[in-house]
Amino acid sequence: MIDERRLTEALAAARAEGRDALTEPEGVAILGLMGLRVPVSITLKGSTGIGALDGEIKAMPGERVVIKVVSPEILHKTEAGGVAVVAKDSAAIRAAIEDMESRFGSYRVEGYTVNEFVSFEPRLGHEIIVGYRFAMDFGSVISFGPGGIYTEFLAKSFKPGTASLFLSPDGADRVLIQAALRGNAVRDLLCGGLRGTAATIDEERLVDLLLAFVEAAPAFARAGITELEVNPFVVVKAEDGQGELVALDALVKLGTIATSDGQLAKASDGSIVNRAQALRPVDKIDRLLKPESAAVIGVSEKGINNGRIILRNLLESGFDPKRLYVVKAGIEEIDGCRCVPDVMSLPEKVDLFVLVIPAAQAPECIAELAEADKAQAVIVIPGGLEEKSGTEAIVARMRDALLGSRSSVSRGPLLNGGNCLGIRSVPGKYNTLFIPEYKLPMPRGTMAPVAFISQSGAFAICRVSKHPELNPKYVITCGNQMDVSIGDYLEWLADDPSIELFAVYVEGFKPLDGLKVVRAVRRIRSSGRRVIFYRAGRTAAGAAASASHTASIAGDWPVTRALLSRAGATVLETLDDFDDALSLFAAFAGRNARGLRLGALSNAGFECVAFADNLGALTMAEFRPETIARLQAVLKAAKIGEIVDAHNPLDITPMGDDDAYYESFDAIMADKNVDAGIVGIVPLTARMNTLAAGEGHDEDVTRSDSLATRYGQLFARSEKPWVAVVDSGALYDPLVRELRHHGVPTFRTADQALKILNMWIMAAASI
Repeated sequence: MIDERRLTEALAAARAEGRDALTEPEGVAILGLMGLRVPVSITLKGSTGIGALDGEIKAMPGERVVIKVVSPEILHKTEAGGVAVVAKDSAAIRAAIEDMESRFGSYRVEGYTVNEFVSFEPRLGHEIIVGYRFAMDFGSVISFGPGGIYTEFLAKSFKPGTASLFLSPDGADRVLIQAALRGNAVRDLLCGGLRGTAATIDEERLVDLLLAFVEAAPAFARAGITELEVNPFVVVKAEDGQGELVALDALVKLGTIATSDGQLAKASDGSIVNRAQALRPVDKIDRLLKPESAAVIGVSEKGINNGRIILRNLLESGFDPKRLYVVKAGIEEIDGCRCVPDVMSLPEKVDLFVLVIPAAQAPECIAELAEADKAQAVIVIPGGLEEKSGTEAIVARMRDALLGSRSSVSRGPLLNGGNCLGIRSVPGKYNTLFIPEYKLPMPRGTMAPVAFISQSGAFAICRVSKHPELNPKYVITCGNQMDVSIGDYLEWLADDPSIELFAVYVEGFKPLDGLKVVRAVRRIRSSGRRVIFYRAGRTAAGAAASASHTASIAGDWPVTRALLSRAGATVLETLDDFDDALSLFAAFAGRNARGLRLGALSNAGFECVAFADNLGALTMAEFRPETIARLQAVLKAAKIGEIVDAHNPLDITPMGDDDAYYESFDAIMADKNVDAGIVGIVPLTARMNTLAAGEGHDEDVTRSDSLATRYGQLFARSEKPWVAVVDSGALYDPLVRELRHHGVPTFRTADQALKILNMWIMAAASI
């Protein structure tokens, strides 16, 4: 572990001078404290001091040396011409320094270093970057990847995670680092992972290097180091003949990690914490999600505004009208609910207060609720509470009132929002999504073991609209996360064993909330449950668009993807993938992956080829003899036995009818060699019932003997995961809806079906 007293001493000069970066010798000294190998180095004030050190220079290894300028104003020395390689000769060294002195006269130069020239083979993979930085959302992050001239090329050219990797020191150990390096291109190039190549360095030395950064990261954060990057480390032969890593450069930046507003501060143990988060009564999430009493402010008496829609949605969800109040002066009741003139007149402290008044009035109302202790939790619908100019004084009063209430016995109210659509809670019997029922019919089926947590309200209601077959236990929209955050919800709901799937959409994290999310995901995954995640605001343009409507700052997408994936979340790249994963992962809730052997059926040759072309990690199962016999009997009964062979994938041709479709797939899924299944239904053949009832035919996909109904029954009793594909036009949308209605995950193309099935199986296998 790094000596923190000596680390503080190494930073003392820069701190005293108010610098935000260290010089290279200061940075190299920190690498020495970490136990890392650095070149032999001598520091000179200028060209006139060479003679006195002539003996030390001659004692350096090799025939050449590297001259570097030392200046807090020149961080990128190579680009500025502040690096020179010369013969290990006093005259050559003096000439190089004199040249730099003539060019850097306008800079603050503290001296020059004469460094051992480290000879290495500058080939692909033999120069690496390793770094630490403190990210406001995830805390300390360690990075590893290709260095030198290959850095940007490989970062752009390789698949995510194959060239560079990112680690959170939180929970990282030798085993995790070894797993993270598996499949990394740089690791393979260095450690003999490519066919016919010898290892240049033992993998354990790479692990040791990353572990040194992991172990030093907490001390760096406490010391206020915001970034430490070595580019490059190079591989040289050590005395024992093995490869060794040597740091040729060090860039260290300083900053204020513990913020003056108290958002981030040092805890008593020296760790960096979000102090504002620590004060929040997050245990009141239970009251927020399952309230027994509620009140709404902002309800129109005569017209239909958002407040009135929310009130009616609460009632339609089954909330008790006797404990549902409306804050509105001059009227006795609205929609059967008692009205009171103001917050102070509420007859009880409510579990849930829904605030639907204009943003300009909201801070005053929140302050009253906090000061009068009238609510356990508040859903703040309007946005702009903290961003609108001219409201600073009233917002400050709101913040002061909240802070004061949180030091009281009641600990004040917990706020969800602002700029949100609120929450739909099945166990809480309420819905504050201010969309009329006729525009957004709420699912009425069996409650699904799903919690959908979204920063964007619009994203959430679009998912509800697109997935009518799914009735999540919770749909939570948290908007700006001005108080309760995505991480809070995941952390709290991780203890709810009835939730099998967490579906999360986020545009930005509050300080250190990304780290909280990572920890919560690890807990959820360790219990065998799953998390799917979509991160928006991944580009500069996306971040700007995100900030324009949620007041959030989008962070570093590659870091988010890497840390969440390593924690066990399935991170989706597209909105289509998120929707499809939501359907499939929810349908498979409670099921486990059995293996990678796939059984496949279609009535189209092209689709059988598509199955084989898009297997991913899957393999085609070899049917058992009893399955072959059963399939042959089915094919014979369908009068296609002479033209169809019983093999995998099975093509029953357009001649196959509903009975053949059902019986053959039932046989495939019963095969003990089959772990998962896929059935493609090309529905245009006249031998199948695939249309909605209508004129000109006698088909009806809703009949009790329809293939959709029978497949639904098969899915319900099967413990194995399987999916359906209906690759056809809008005429067959009723068939798709009916399959989904019966719980069958149904896709419109084979490649997408297998892509998402692979994701689920890989996620299940990683538990």
